[in-house]
Amino acid sequence: MDALVAAHRKPKQRTLTGSTARTAATLALAGAASATAFEGVGHAEPALTPAQVKAKVDQLYHDAEVATEKYNGAKEKAGEARESLDELRDEAARRTDRLNASRNALGSLATAQYRTGAIDPAVQVALSSDPDQYLERASIADRAGDRQSAAVTGIRRQLGEISRLRGEADDRLEELKSHQAALRKNKATIQDRIGAAEDLLSRLTAAQRAQYAAEDGHGNSSAAPRADRAATRGAGPVQAPNARAAEAISFAYGAIGKPYVWGATGPSAFDCSGLTQAAWHAAGVALPRTTYTQINAGQRIPRSQLAPGDLVFFYSGITHVGLYIGDGQMIHAPRPGAPVRVAPIDEMPYAGATRPA
Repeated sequence: MDALVAAHRKPKQRTLTGSTARTAATLALAGAASATAFEGVGHAEPALTPAQVKAKVDQLYHDAEVATEKYNGAKEKAGEARESLDELRDEAARRTDRLNASRNALGSLATAQYRTGAIDPAVQVALSSDPDQYLERASIADRAGDRQSAAVTGIRRQLGEISRLRGEADDRLEELKSHQAALRKNKATIQDRIGAAEDLLSRLTAAQRAQYAAEDGHGNSSAAPRADRAATRGAGPVQAPNARAAEAISFAYGAIGKPYVWGATGPSAFDCSGLTQAAWHAAGVALPRTTYTQINAGQRIPRSQLAPGDLVFFYSGITHVGLYIGDGQMIHAPRPGAPVRVAPIDEMPYAGATRPA
């Protein structure tokens, strides 16, 4: 129905100007957020202005980043499930080896009893020429019987433990399969959104693409890393509150200019949470993998108390993160096609901040 309405209104869209055109651009941005709009990117549609293209591309890249953080979370959980599964399987194998050893010992005991003959005690007394010797042998046989009973009980217990371990391993295997399915789903979403964004950008002229890159900050300009570093040298050293924060900031500066690659944690490429995780790892602090877990990995800080080294988060779903460096600036990995760079924290909807150390 939306498609029919859009087709019906097509002639009117070419005549919109002024505030009406801006309203149409806003509606186009909102429409780009729906799955049906994404699926229709490759179909015939009215010619879009560069501003409308930028709005749609920005939304597509944002949705790709949302899917990237979900991918990162699923990958982390899949790794944990696989590690747990391997540990359970190893423990089950060790216990199986011990079970086999117990079975072999029990078999040897049974074989020895068979060879001595299971003669009724009364008959043994009757045949024995030395009652004292019989009583001694009977005591030994009783103890052997006790050992045999204990061995059987131990084997039963080991069988129960092995069964429990195998049950837990089956549960972990199902969990792993679930996380792997989530990985495939989010990977497909990421690739779809990025592909749609690149398709829209390809429809622009070279001049329009240059304008988009300029409005987007640094875009793909090879001069961007040099400009960021030059600005840093001109501003003087960042006054970090402690040595660990200083180390994290130093790492982030060293990453400027490296490409954004979804799912990457360095050293040659990063996504947003991969960069902050790697920066604080260089400072000896272990952060979780995703934006929505990193925000809880430290002390929450109000915006008025931000200090260099703090993690700053954006959007209501906590889907983007950067490393604050002071003066309202951060270092972050923006999106596909935009390398790690310095940017103002006001360029995205601010959501909160955390101080890891």
